[in-house]
Amino acid sequence: MYRYDEFDRRFVNGRVEEFRDQVQRRLAGELTEDEFRPLRLMNGVYLQLHAYMLRVAIPYGTLSSAKLRGLAHIARRYDKGYGHFTTRQNIQFNWIRLEDVPDILDDLAKVELHAIQTSGNCIRNVSADHFASAARDELADPRVYAEILRQWSSLHPEFTYLPRKFKIAVSGSTHDRAAIQVHDIGLQIVENAAGERGFTVYVGGGLGRTPMVAKKVREFLPESELLSYCEAILRVYNQFGRRDNKYKARVKILLHEAGLDEVRRQVEEEYEDIKSRDALTLPHDEIDAIAAYFAPPAFETLPERSETLERAKVVDTALADFVARNLAPHRSPGYGIVTVSLKSVGSVPGDATAEQMEAIADLAERYSFDELRVSHEQNLVLPHVRLDDVPALFAELQKAGVATGNAGLITDSICCPGLDYCSLANARSIPLAQRISERFADLSRQHEIGDLKIKISGCINACGHHHVAHIGILGVDRKGEEFYQITLGGSGDETCSIGSIVGRGFSSDDIVDAIETVVNTYIAQRSSPEEPFLAFFRRVGEAPFKEALYGAAPAAA
Repeated sequence: MYRYDEFDRRFVNGRVEEFRDQVQRRLAGELTEDEFRPLRLMNGVYLQLHAYMLRVAIPYGTLSSAKLRGLAHIARRYDKGYGHFTTRQNIQFNWIRLEDVPDILDDLAKVELHAIQTSGNCIRNVSADHFASAARDELADPRVYAEILRQWSSLHPEFTYLPRKFKIAVSGSTHDRAAIQVHDIGLQIVENAAGERGFTVYVGGGLGRTPMVAKKVREFLPESELLSYCEAILRVYNQFGRRDNKYKARVKILLHEAGLDEVRRQVEEEYEDIKSRDALTLPHDEIDAIAAYFAPPAFETLPERSETLERAKVVDTALADFVARNLAPHRSPGYGIVTVSLKSVGSVPGDATAEQMEAIADLAERYSFDELRVSHEQNLVLPHVRLDDVPALFAELQKAGVATGNAGLITDSICCPGLDYCSLANARSIPLAQRISERFADLSRQHEIGDLKIKISGCINACGHHHVAHIGILGVDRKGEEFYQITLGGSGDETCSIGSIVGRGFSSDDIVDAIETVVNTYIAQRSSPEEPFLAFFRRVGEAPFKEALYGAAPAAA
């Protein structure tokens, strides 16, 4: 994985000392909150309902064991003993004291982590497929390009103060696990007919109060022109993005108002201007230099099938269930990709205690070449595990309380912090996620339901990605009471779609029953147990669900 060079160290350490001075001035009353706010946001510090929150960047979701132990140290020393992994592959600490933040940032810098570009109107942490370099369907490791984009975008003078935040995601596989079509820029690594590597470029995706699927602006962009084209897009957005209304300031609104053809025309003009000056062409030796940081481990030559694992599954049904859901095929024979679920029944989705982080770090060091990933689905991933080692690894995960075999099932929900923490939220998300997981706790029932993604947001900002859930839940406030609106049929993969609102919201008392009604309707009417929920919804539409939820004449949303 990428290691800091001397420039990185000077840059991050200098930023820590700069912010230490700013915090001291704020605590001394020399800066007002209005003056301090943009400074703290530039360093990932938010003021939430009960305390300050620090969001730490995990570039493209990749961690070493040392980095995860460093995060555990922050959780134990400065927070309440846990951290919350987010849908942007970051981690948040929700109970920090402002006076401790400079020391936290200093401790993070020691393990090559920081909080830069995790907030504010800038290019945010670049995300990527959490199965990068391990997935069988991968054309190229997207983290190489995510790191190039990170270096290019960090404090880029033209893009430090954009109209609004700006998010980029990169996928190198045929199956999109990075949700690139709901990003401001989504990059799909492809090859053209001549075998040359490049990108299909999507622009204008995003969720929030105006959810939109990105539009394809370039079928094939040569690899060497990545930064030129991204800079062209950012220039057009920076010049024409709405600054008069923060709700209309995203590039998706510019695309919607100006039209795809006009935005593409302007981007191509900027692109040709940049190319004419040969300012941002990526030399192959520079790409190769970055790629060297992401060289694959020294895999052993192993048989495709592990007899050790197969025998262990016969005598341990819990292991068999875990392998069925949490072990994905690896590109190297004899290895697998293990998802460590942070969604045990009744737990807070995405939360991990300091002890759990340390245990998982030890296991990554022992079983996964000292490498971990954070998924945008709020789980951790051990990307390179020998199949022979899976039984022993599973036993250790059981001891740490993170061995739930539910990846992709109904209890593997995404959930924002909601009204328990966030000052923007209208409703609680965490208790609802816990209640749903408890209602569907029976693993045999989860297997009967099959693949089903539930995502919960506590407000219209959609940090829980509810718009692209098979079953999405949005918390709303209705005269001081928490209600929940259901959307159906969303998807964040290569078949990206925005879910449809099915009708009026449900009270906190009724929403779990409503979700069960949706699930039961699907099971009763699907063509076979092999028909997934999303395929069923796309075949039959909303009608059977509306009838089951509201009767023959459902009320308007």
